[in-house]
Amino acid sequence: MTKATRYPLWEQFAPPGVFGDPARTAVRAEGTRVLFADGRWRLCGTSGLWNVNFGYNNPRVADAIADTLRTASYLPVFRSAHQPAVDASRALLGLAGPEHFGRVVFSTSGGAANDLTMKLARQYQALRGEGRRRLIVGLTGSYHGTTYGSHALTGEDLGQDMYAVDRRWVRHVAHDDPAQLRRLMAAEGDQVAAVVVEPVLGSGAFPLPESLLTALDELRREHGFLLVADEVATGFARTGLAFASEAWPMRPDLLLASKGLTNGTCAAAVVLVSHDVCETYERENAPLMHGETQAGAPTTCAAIIASIDEMERLDAPRRARETGKLLEDALAALGGHPLVTGHGGVGCFQALRLGTDGQRLPQFHVIQTVGALREAGLTVQPGPGCVQLIPTLVYERSDVEELASLLRTGLDLAAERLASAPAGPSR
Repeated sequence: MTKATRYPLWEQFAPPGVFGDPARTAVRAEGTRVLFADGRWRLCGTSGLWNVNFGYNNPRVADAIADTLRTASYLPVFRSAHQPAVDASRALLGLAGPEHFGRVVFSTSGGAANDLTMKLARQYQALRGEGRRRLIVGLTGSYHGTTYGSHALTGEDLGQDMYAVDRRWVRHVAHDDPAQLRRLMAAEGDQVAAVVVEPVLGSGAFPLPESLLTALDELRREHGFLLVADEVATGFARTGLAFASEAWPMRPDLLLASKGLTNGTCAAAVVLVSHDVCETYERENAPLMHGETQAGAPTTCAAIIASIDEMERLDAPRRARETGKLLEDALAALGGHPLVTGHGGVGCFQALRLGTDGQRLPQFHVIQTVGALREAGLTVQPGPGCVQLIPTLVYERSDVEELASLLRTGLDLAAERLASAPAGPSR
């Protein structure tokens, strides 16, 4: 390779050795399928990156963006406002519950939204005279992004030490062991500004158990931290509700949404803020020192409103529940496969767990399995010891049946290769 022939794109989360592979280079997409540079259409098993809830190239969302490009191609929410952002905020509050949430902060990604959430929570505590509360608590195995702040909060090992990510003000506890959370609060509860949790852990599709939710509710009242629902992945009907935290016994103080927010069309995220938190800032007339050039752009706001309209038009929560049940049945039918150890998740947010000889499949082999599934005609993303299965909410029964067939074909190919291959690295 020379400077003149070097492949120009740095592909994210991929080693340079696979850059430019035609089977991994998308050309176009339509509905539930993607065309790749090798000439093959493949069924999309992960809604893009879990964000294309209503199918690729949804015409209503596309038209809303196009119309706005001709009337307000760009306006900021930086020290100012514009009407599309006000309208989108009202629509989001109406969806999430205006009796509880009072204001919307715009961002451009789930990671950036987590960063601003940590800042907002620490400032909130300082405004209440609780400036010692600077710790943010997350869950082991969680994923909140890879910007510097969100990378610290992410509870999965993604090279934080190598990148010198500062985790001094972050703590992690297990998602399925409330005793760990109780011990942490007993020791440092007077220093905790917020606890941030995904309703379903994005890295493995593990729903939060009722026991942890009960503990969070009790400990929030006892210690005064903010409870944050990171619904970057689970929002916009993904689990069968507009927001997964609607099923909680309590409401979060802050709620993040991103992926399904614009049907994957714009770099967009939001943080919904409860009335109680808004009132604290209002009493002190305090600005939040956070701004992003493209946050809340008019095109983003148009896409948000159109996506909310599509959710209602398609009755997306019902479709997510129905498709999720079909998907669960399809995954259960794979239970006898030599690479499959189980499955789990909620609605259209599932994971197929992989292993051999009673052990979780090493990540090196998970990635190989993802490659075998791609050869079979299905695109999925790897998770820790699993493959993620997060279909669009507009899958038909025939799509689920095709997905199940492609899964079996790809798993058979992966198992055959694994049986004949020498041991590889563990990561």
